[in-house]
Amino acid sequence: MRDFIARPEHGIVWISGASSGIGRALALKLADEGYKVAVTARSHEKLVELQGEASGLSGSIIVLDGDVSDAEDMEHVLASIEYEHGTLGMAILNAGVCLPVHAEELDRADFEKSFAVNLSGVVNCLLPAIRHMKAKGQGQIAIVSCVTGYGGLPAGAAYGATKAALINMAESLKFDLDKMGIRIQLVSPGFVDTSATGTNAFPMLTPMSAAEAARQVAAGLKSQAFEIAFPRRSTTMMKLARLLPYGAYFPLVNRVTGWRQRPPLAGRHPATPHPAE
Repeated sequence: MRDFIARPEHGIVWISGASSGIGRALALKLADEGYKVAVTARSHEKLVELQGEASGLSGSIIVLDGDVSDAEDMEHVLASIEYEHGTLGMAILNAGVCLPVHAEELDRADFEKSFAVNLSGVVNCLLPAIRHMKAKGQGQIAIVSCVTGYGGLPAGAAYGATKAALINMAESLKFDLDKMGIRIQLVSPGFVDTSATGTNAFPMLTPMSAAEAARQVAAGLKSQAFEIAFPRRSTTMMKLARLLPYGAYFPLVNRVTGWRQRPPLAGRHPATPHPAE
């Protein structure tokens, strides 16, 4: 039996964190394919700009403001989709923040915001989405994690921890959601060339454009694969590295990133918003 794949006729596609980066590019890609896409983010102005850009496409974009870290906001978004725009066919939970963490200057706020947006934010969207899909007996959900969830990387103690948790969450939920007719997928981008990764703490491996990343995700959503991982080189390298014993893993990451040669942090590292925020 093949898993459910949401088509335009199955209802609305909801994308959180759609104001920039992969989320924005994916909203345009799916609207171009004829989907009716509801987009959520904190920046109303950017969402309105996105809506305008999609005006000539075969599908359309609906602006639904909201902060994923606010559970009530997400309940309101789903209610708006359900009662004003139609049934929910697919939810792509993409919103996130990337706050570099350095042991020289640990800040509790970096961890708290990362967990609130990247982890609790996904839960806040999942609950109403699954409730809606369960009542319909079908649906498709994609949780956007990251290659940094495969293993620890320099400056990724907060961001990577949330992405590792999302990988485990998606894997665990699949067992029950399969029985409910709800398909869940995991999206694991490697290094994508966005405004956030432009200030990355170490050189990126095979960076990909946000538009190409969106193309990869859109294709993966129509496949039977559980995980949509790209670019292939960086995701494969990280998966293979994670299989190494720690005695080999840490020297390898130090060598590839050049982190061992990096001087100790002298001042507060600027917080960098994730392109999906």
